[in-house]
Amino acid sequence: MATRREQFDDLVLDTAARLEEHLSARKVEVEFAVEDVPPSDPAPWEAEAVPLGRTFPAQGRMPARVVVYRRPVESRAETSRELSLIVSDVVVEQVAALLGVSPSELDPRFGEDLE
Repeated sequence: MATRREQFDDLVLDTAARLEEHLSARKVEVEFAVEDVPPSDPAPWEAEAVPLGRTFPAQGRMPARVVVYRRPVESRAETSRELSLIVSDVVVEQVAALLGVSPSELDPRFGEDLE
C-alpha cells in the first residue's frame, strides 16, 4: 500500500510522462520533484499567494526542474479526483512556462472541470 506522499509523487510522474513527447520534440530535459512546502523566501511575483509549483530553468549542465509543492496542493483538493486534476494542471502550467507555450497547447485536458 502506497503512502499519500508516494501517491502524490505518482500523480506528478504520470503527468510528466504525458508531457514527455512535447519535451523530447523540443529536446528539453526536465527533472520533476515534489517538496512538501515552498521555501520561506518566495519569489517577488509569489508574494501574495502560496505557490503550488515552481520552475527552475536549466543552468549549465543541470537540466530544468519543475517542483510541485505537495501540502499546498493537497489543501486545495477535497477528493482524489480533484487532487489528480490540480496536480496535472500545476505540472502542465510549469512545463508550459518553461517552454513558452500555453498550457492547453501541451495538454488538451488542462483546466478540466472538477465536476
